[in-house]
Amino acid sequence: KVWSNSGAIIQDLGDGILNLEFQSKMNTIGGDVLAAINKAIDLSEKEYQGLVIGNQGANFSVGANIGMIFMMAVEQEYDELNMAIKMFQDTMMRVRYSGIPVIVAPHGMTFGGGCEMSLHADKVVAAAETYMGLVEFGVGVIPGGGGSKELTLRASDLFHKNDVELNVLQEYFMTIAMAKVSTSAYEAFDTGLLQKGKDIVVVNKDRQIAEAKKHALLMAEAGYTQPIRRKDVKVLGKQALGMFLVGTNQMVAGKYISEHDLKIANKLAYVMSGGDLSEPTLVSEQYLLDIEREAFLSLCTERKTLERIQFMLTKGKPLRN
Repeated sequence: KVWSNSGAIIQDLGDGILNLEFQSKMNTIGGDVLAAINKAIDLSEKEYQGLVIGNQGANFSVGANIGMIFMMAVEQEYDELNMAIKMFQDTMMRVRYSGIPVIVAPHGMTFGGGCEMSLHADKVVAAAETYMGLVEFGVGVIPGGGGSKELTLRASDLFHKNDVELNVLQEYFMTIAMAKVSTSAYEAFDTGLLQKGKDIVVVNKDRQIAEAKKHALLMAEAGYTQPIRRKDVKVLGKQALGMFLVGTNQMVAGKYISEHDLKIANKLAYVMSGGDLSEPTLVSEQYLLDIEREAFLSLCTERKTLERIQFMLTKGKPLRN
């Protein structure tokens, strides 16, 4: 054991690779876990070759600690909540932009923040039985730890000349808006949460951490270089936003979604369109993270969102209100 706190434990896997394991029952991600991730990356950059984030629990992670978010929102401690979300976002960006390869090894339930962590890894080595999804809509918010930003970026990377770009963006929008959860790691490739040619699936779960370690070493030995932060994410602005708003209003008119679902969907549409820009524009990841965080915070001030979070905490299932 190299280091630990109440949320996570850092161990040496040998060959210069560290392993970070979460310690809580459902492996929720709170301040302790975020501190441990930053600590593990610090240690790896100084003395090791790479980092594997993976654990032997029943589930990889059910996401951020919504109890903590609920308490801050109820007490109206919005500055603290803003800082907590920013810390989450900054940690996810560190996972991507550190000086060492970071491999995430998800299995079982990989929801919300656990999924966002996978989205920001240099490589995902997923167990075949991985149920992956951005499920934040169920508790009345949008993905706020970089998930909304990341799917916007992935859509932008798939835009081709003379393509109908809105169709590509819409698919990624629906992945979040329908809170789609993959029934296996293979299906996560179809929803765009795992990427072909980059992420891999391991059938034998007992080999997962060893396999992740192997890939971390391969990347380190191939001369891993720190990626450059992206400033070339193409967002479609008002043209996309208008289309999304027409679509969500039709969904309400057809009684497919509630008024509160509409509010959340429109916030997500605003973020994934890059805000109220008059024309398609290239923006930075940080720009998208800032509007994502703003949208997340504004939803935390909504009574119906707090009702959804409370219902999830007490009943363990989503509330439709």
